[in-house]
Amino acid sequence: MQKFIDLLELVTRLRAPNGCPWDQKQTPQSFKPYLIEEAHELAEAIDLDDPDHIREELGDMLFQIAFLNGLYSEAGHFSMEEVLDTIIAKMIRRHPHVFGDSKIESEEALRRQWNDIKARENEGKEKKQDNSLAIPPPSLPALKRAQRVSESAAQKGFEWPDIESVFTKIEEEIAECRQAIKENDKDGVVEEIGDLLFIITNLGRLTNTNSEDALHASISKFSARFTEMEKILQQSQENFADLDFVSMLNLWRQSKATIAANQTKSQSPLPIPVGASLNHPQTGKK
Repeated sequence: MQKFIDLLELVTRLRAPNGCPWDQKQTPQSFKPYLIEEAHELAEAIDLDDPDHIREELGDMLFQIAFLNGLYSEAGHFSMEEVLDTIIAKMIRRHPHVFGDSKIESEEALRRQWNDIKARENEGKEKKQDNSLAIPPPSLPALKRAQRVSESAAQKGFEWPDIESVFTKIEEEIAECRQAIKENDKDGVVEEIGDLLFIITNLGRLTNTNSEDALHASISKFSARFTEMEKILQQSQENFADLDFVSMLNLWRQSKATIAANQTKSQSPLPIPVGASLNHPQTGKK
C-alpha cells in the first residue's frame, strides 16, 4: 500500500541529518513510553466508540510502529518487509483450521491448539525466565497482567475447582488484610492488598470478565457520581468537610438517583408529533 510506504519514508525524512532534532535523538528505550501511551489512548477511543477518534489514534499507533521499525532498520537489524513476513507466517502457522486441514469444533479446542503451536514455536528459543509460565511484560497494567498470569497457570492445570472456592479465598485474604492492619504491619498490608487484588482477577477470569475493563468502568461511574455530588454541594454552598458520614451517604444516593434519571431520560425515544410520517425521508419506505 503506497500510503504505508509514504509513512516509512516520512520517518526516514524525520531522522535524516536535515530532519527533526527531537526525532534524530530518539532511541528504542526513549521512544518506548510513547508507544505505551498511544496504545492506552487508542484503547480509550475504542471504549468511547468514537470512529473519528479511533481513526486518529490508529494513525498514531502506526506512526509509533513505523518509527520503531526505522530505528532498528537503521541499525541493520531488520526491515519492515521482514517484520511483515514474520507476522504473516506466524498467523498462518497458528491458524491451521483456516489455512490448513485442521478442524476445530469448539473455542476451547481452538485455545488449546493455539497454545500447543505457540509452545512448539518456543521450544528452540532461549529461556529468559526460570519458570514455565508465560509471564506477560511488567509494562502491562497490573490487573491485566495478573489475569494473564492466572490464565497461564490455569492452562497448565493449576485451576480453582469452582467459583465458590475463589470467594472463600477472597474472604480469607480480607481477614488476613484486616489482621495486618490491626497489627500495624505496613509491609503485610501491602502484601495482603496485592493478594486480594490478584484473587479478584481470578474471579474475573472465571466469569469471563476483563478485570481491567471492569475497574475502568467502576472508576468512570464513581467519577460521574462524585462530580454530581459536587454540583449538589455547590448549589447548597456546602463542602464535604461540612457533612457527617450519614449525610455523605445520602448525598451519594441522591447523585446516583439523579444520574440514573438523566440516563433514562436520554435513552427514551423522542416523541413523534401527531400526523408525522414514519417513512424514510428519501426512499419513502418505512
